[in-house]
Amino acid sequence: MSHFSTFACHASTGGNSPKGSTAMGQPVLVTGGTGTLGRQVVARLREAGQSVRVLTRRAPASDDGDTYVSGDLTTGAGIEAAVDGVRTVVHCAGTQKGDGEKARLLVRAASAAGVTHLVFISVVGADAIPVASAVDRAAFAYFASQRDAERVVEASGIPWTTLRATQFYDLTLLTVRAMAKLPVIPVPRGFRFQPVDSGEVADRLVELALGSPAGLVLDLAGPTVYPMQSLIRSYLEATRQRRVLLPIPVPGRAARAIRAGANLAPNRAVGHRTWEDFLASTVGGTTYSGSHGPNGSRGGRS
Repeated sequence: MSHFSTFACHASTGGNSPKGSTAMGQPVLVTGGTGTLGRQVVARLREAGQSVRVLTRRAPASDDGDTYVSGDLTTGAGIEAAVDGVRTVVHCAGTQKGDGEKARLLVRAASAAGVTHLVFISVVGADAIPVASAVDRAAFAYFASQRDAERVVEASGIPWTTLRATQFYDLTLLTVRAMAKLPVIPVPRGFRFQPVDSGEVADRLVELALGSPAGLVLDLAGPTVYPMQSLIRSYLEATRQRRVLLPIPVPGRAARAIRAGANLAPNRAVGHRTWEDFLASTVGGTTYSGSHGPNGSRGGRS
């Protein structure tokens, strides 16, 4: 996987959804429930008193009160059993490619089972970043994959809610940590990101799952827009490393859209936790002093 594409892993009508539309006696199925976002969605549903069923490829033994079911969204194996008796599905399972077909298999089973609310997490920019050429697909296939899944959800016939979020701090950290292994770090010229705390995304997904279907809701983005070099430099400072950063041009229509800010949602900078706070709690050391920026914008809160 390209280091640059890792940033994408990872999220309009809006407002608070009414509570209580999910019957507490029926489990909510969470796909991708053992992943970065899914684990937190599962925990928050449990805190809300909701029974949870977790779809995973390899179901672990569990004594935490959740039901784990084995299933594979790539082949469809086990999906019918997973959705049996479920009325709400929170679809957190996403990959670099093939999300449209996986959503089709999920929707087919969910529709037959009588699911009445399908909640999907997508990514900001899914509808605005063109992925057409081989160059585009090499680094930005995730945006097209998520858009394919969005279309499947929208056309499913199941009442649905889709939330688009910007990339998570967790995945941003994986990217900059991998890049920091290089003595000279290539930095795409003009790229900016607005990462968000995955816990805050989980909070919003659970709110939506326990409410009524709302269609495409307002985006969820972090509080600050950062040039990519600022994210890297802040990580280097927090981990007391020194590297040379080399700006490089990135060709293609998708990269042009990224430079234009198609992956940002400055008007939806509603996240509270900052990248600096995340770094301090995750890698320790000092947060970044501000000598590098962020040199970006801080969006207003709504």
